[in-house]
Amino acid sequence: MESVQADAYLRRIGAERPALPTADALRELQLRHLLTVPFENLSIHLGEEIVLEEKQLLDKVVRARRGGFCYELNGAFGALLADLGFEVTLLAARVYGEGERLGIPFDHLALRVRTSDGGDWLVDVGFGANSHYPLAFGERGEQVDPAGTFRLAEAGADPAGVRGGTAGSGDLDVLRDGTPQYRLELRPRVLEDCVSGAWWHSTSPVSHFTRSLVCSRVTDDGGRITLSGRKLTITAADGRKHGLDMATDEEVLAAYRERFGIVLERVPAVGRAGS
Repeated sequence: MESVQADAYLRRIGAERPALPTADALRELQLRHLLTVPFENLSIHLGEEIVLEEKQLLDKVVRARRGGFCYELNGAFGALLADLGFEVTLLAARVYGEGERLGIPFDHLALRVRTSDGGDWLVDVGFGANSHYPLAFGERGEQVDPAGTFRLAEAGADPAGVRGGTAGSGDLDVLRDGTPQYRLELRPRVLEDCVSGAWWHSTSPVSHFTRSLVCSRVTDDGGRITLSGRKLTITAADGRKHGLDMATDEEVLAAYRERFGIVLERVPAVGRAGS
């Protein structure tokens, strides 16, 4: 990433270039990203190609002022952090689904980030409703965050009976309020490793991304705003929800534009990707 690209990215999220890649700087950058860059799967339903290469990711997030799903958001953010001097490792994960069943390999992408002041952090700006701040990678107790209470735990056996490992070398389960969110592998990956996962999520009829629309971001008060199809839901920091159903395409397009900064020519709809 060139310096001018990093500066444009920082302007996109409303952040200053940090003097040093410290834990405090990382906390601010993650929160600013969650406030400004939405988690969204609109490309799947607009017939847009998803390319996991740095230039295309930066074009989408920075130049086009769009969001994306995990591979895109954490891929782009990881590139920014690396340019700012953070030590970044890409990690693959499998998401827990219904009945706590694990998803496909390379189901999710997260970041392990080391800071200049000795910090070692789990950073994730691509999992929808997740922690607002980095989670301490080596901490196994509860970590309180505005989005809930999180914990990183040594993983037990998977459905095949294979254990993640021992002495910090194996997989970790990431839990939110006691519920497993995803199982994180500690082996370093590169973005190209996730192409198969991105393709599956973009094309499989059983992927929740092909069966639903979502556009969501954190709000200034610590809550969340989400547009799913024609329903806009505002969730306060205390969990209270307010929903609004929109009747016309004009209302939907205005919500994308005014609430998320996304300018679209037409309303995305499930099953209409090629139209």
